[in-house]
Amino acid sequence: GRVKTLHPTVHAGILARRNNESHMAQLADDETGTIDIVAVNLYPFVETVSKPDVTLDDALENIDIGGPTMIRGAAKNFQDVLVVVDPSDYEWIGERVSGGVEVTLEERKELARKAFQHVALYDTAISRYLSGEETKTSWDEFTLGFNRVQDLRYGENPHQQATLYSTVLSAGGVVDAKRLHGLEMSFTNILDADAAWRVVSDFSENAVAVIKHTNPCGLSVHPDQAVAYQQAFEGDSVSAYGGIVGFNRTVTVATAEAMRGVLYDQIIAPGFEPEALEILKRRRRTRILEITLAKGPTEGLDVRTVSGGVLVQTADTLEEDTTDWNVATERPPTDDEFRDLVFAWRACKHIKSNTIVLAKNNTMVGMGAGQPNRVVSVHLSLRIAGDKAKGSVMASDAYFPFGDSVEMAAEGGITAIAQPGGSIRDEESVEAANRLGIAMVLTGTRHFRH
Repeated sequence: GRVKTLHPTVHAGILARRNNESHMAQLADDETGTIDIVAVNLYPFVETVSKPDVTLDDALENIDIGGPTMIRGAAKNFQDVLVVVDPSDYEWIGERVSGGVEVTLEERKELARKAFQHVALYDTAISRYLSGEETKTSWDEFTLGFNRVQDLRYGENPHQQATLYSTVLSAGGVVDAKRLHGLEMSFTNILDADAAWRVVSDFSENAVAVIKHTNPCGLSVHPDQAVAYQQAFEGDSVSAYGGIVGFNRTVTVATAEAMRGVLYDQIIAPGFEPEALEILKRRRRTRILEITLAKGPTEGLDVRTVSGGVLVQTADTLEEDTTDWNVATERPPTDDEFRDLVFAWRACKHIKSNTIVLAKNNTMVGMGAGQPNRVVSVHLSLRIAGDKAKGSVMASDAYFPFGDSVEMAAEGGITAIAQPGGSIRDEESVEAANRLGIAMVLTGTRHFRH
């Protein structure tokens, strides 16, 4: 039944303090003995709800009640009771007990800490499951649960410690990627791999991204993967050196051949043709990752630490209806310009603000990122693009506060611009675009990325 372990005899034997005379006398009167070791494996709730066909009844039946209750009681009384929730602890504890060797107070305390953490993670998984598919950011109380995957050599810098964790009820992603070849992943490797995965997952078409310091420095969409790769690489061939290449389709032999002669730190894809993988494995140190792509834009919560707490927001996964975009200028964009504006606008949200993206033929040809001044980002994007800027389009992740960015874009040969609008000086930017023959659309949506 459901209440076998929810019995006073069990919990009295766990909770009684051995140095408390009244506790021990009560046990004697009740003819109840002490319980000195509590080892519990909880019902497999996470494994159950991870099944695609799980029902609510299945989930509820796999919520353990008696197990966590015994664990908490034993952990509270850790000075007298050994509480064991991790099978990796069985061997050394068994050797101590069978050999009559004492488990020290500090070791008992650590076992209790591990036990309370184990139950907390279990409860967090239940809470997250009961939240369902709803994504919101406001609760009176908010917990996140994580399982340790591996300790890393160090963090962003050698003097920083780092560990990789997976989220409870993990839905896949870079944490679950399979390393097929190459060196161990580092802290920054994982950040860059995640950035690559998020970018290419955001495109339904055949997409290739080249990442450097989590920013796409190359990005292209083309039916032929090898062509998409070549165009992404040529978008900024200097920055591509030592970067990360992400694909949202199985890597072909033709693509692997096209990548010859260029040093990459990582290559990430949902799969690799066998011969393509053998070609890529000739790169002795390059990490090759096989990763399950998200079904459309990555969803969920974006959680960031700040001093004293965390900020929680929904992910920037808004699926925009481009038919709602407002053509603000006298000249509307041509079909080709509009196609490239849609591409550039989607690329914008994956790049650090202030962001400017230049695109032509579904390929990023220039990018300005992370600048406190938007005009500087425009300047950087034009400098990177060089002659390729002529005839390209521009997307800005936020509005232009003045018309100077439009003036600079025109000097570089930009023919169309997408920007959110919303500045008190929008008319100044629109007037400049009209005067210079540039088509401008206002998306009504901002894509800041701090």
